[in-house]
Amino acid sequence: MLGWEFKETTPKQAIRVNAMNVKGSNVVERLESLGFKLKKIPFLENGYWIEESKFSAGATIEYLLGYYSIQEAAAQIPATLFSDLRGKRVLDACAAPGGKTVQLADLMQNTGFIVALDVNRLRLNALANQLERCRVKNTVVYRLDARKASKLGLKFDRILLDVPCSGNFATDKQWFERRTIDDVERNARLQREILAEAAKILEEDGELVYATCSLEPEENEFNIDWAVKKLKLKVAEIKCYGEEAPTKVFNKQLDNSIKNCRRIWPGETQGFFVCKLTKE
Repeated sequence: MLGWEFKETTPKQAIRVNAMNVKGSNVVERLESLGFKLKKIPFLENGYWIEESKFSAGATIEYLLGYYSIQEAAAQIPATLFSDLRGKRVLDACAAPGGKTVQLADLMQNTGFIVALDVNRLRLNALANQLERCRVKNTVVYRLDARKASKLGLKFDRILLDVPCSGNFATDKQWFERRTIDDVERNARLQREILAEAAKILEEDGELVYATCSLEPEENEFNIDWAVKKLKLKVAEIKCYGEEAPTKVFNKQLDNSIKNCRRIWPGETQGFFVCKLTKE
């Protein structure tokens, strides 16, 4: 059973403080002095909801200096699920517009290296701008389809798959008019192709975090069940905001380890799904 009842919701705008850039500066105090009213997000170390503001969060000196990123609260979770990032070889396979790439670099304190991929040239400009603004020094950017990531000739200790998905109604008020089951099935196939490619280039002791902002089981629980059975990946236990994912959906029994995944229902945040996979 999916334990959530539909309700209209509008997630609050959120920011994430880039710890590597703010030594000696209290970003929260600086923003509050400008008229922002911030509320600490209880399930995130460096995340804050914007309760009130007199102007855009992207129009401050602090933003331009890379002191913080504008990043939805649920979207801040995936990068925090890796057990250790300092000095690691990291792949951000679907990186643009770059919020999670910057977060990875922040958690790594600019050590190791990140390879950030995206297939869309225009989105790569947004990614490059984010990296420059936030003073990221350990990342190289390639225009490459994540389904061809093995062409890099590298293996990675950590892989983040924030895969293209169908989204959800919390961030798109016309979602029910725009989306069809064909969209969901097409996205699910694409996601499995990306998962299969990522499994090839994950080190034996590596970790892969899979995330979507979709609520559709075909793109979430069903894909992870497929990855467990077809790719010999194992679902690791994680501790984060959200509910235990169901192991029986549409009368289909899934691998019991799917309960280690987390569903985040729309409310204070947008809808989200996240899990961590390792090789058996």
